[in-house]
Order: sequence, then structure tokens, then C-alpha cells
Amino acid sequence: MSELEALKRVDALLDNVLPPPRVRAQLSLAAGLTQKDVADAVGVQRLAVVRRELGQSHPRRPHREVCAHLLQRLAERFPHAAEPRRGMPTRASEEGAR
Repeated sequence: MSELEALKRVDALLDNVLPPPRVRAQLSLAAGLTQKDVADAVGVQRLAVVRRELGQSHPRRPHREVCAHLLQRLAERFPHAAEPRRGMPTRASEEGAR
């Protein structure tokens, strides 16, 4: 494998790194997105989004790449929401199941 190929693999790996579960919820809340909105965009059930935001599960391919892309775009638009904050309620505890 060439050095360029290795660098591309590293970039692809880092592009798919997801923020902590609480930050995922903060980002979608900042954008005014519901869990259903996120689920529909990513192509999963709402319950999968709930579990991911609570840290009970993590997206797998191919949904991982889509989820990472969505979260990266949200973090660009709402950088304040991308900061992990202690003591902030999660979407599930704040709004209950939707």
C-alpha cells in the first residue's frame, strides 16, 4: 500500500468518527430536528436514534457513514452544540419518547 493510499484510509476513518451520544442529541436539537427526522434521513427506525443518543448502541455501516456526515454538517452549522456539556439533559429525558 502506498503512503497516499494509507493517508486516504486514515482520512476515511476519521471522517466517520462520531461525537459522544450526548453531543449527537445536542446537535440535532440545535437544528430543530426530531428523532424521527434524523431516523428518516439516515434510513433507520426512530428507536435506533434514541438508543444511539443514549449511548446504548452505535450505528453500523452503511448507516454509520450517513450518520457521521449528518453530524459533521450539523457541527459546522451549530459549533456551540458540538461541545460536550455536563449535566445537560438528553433529548430522551428532556422530551420523552416521541
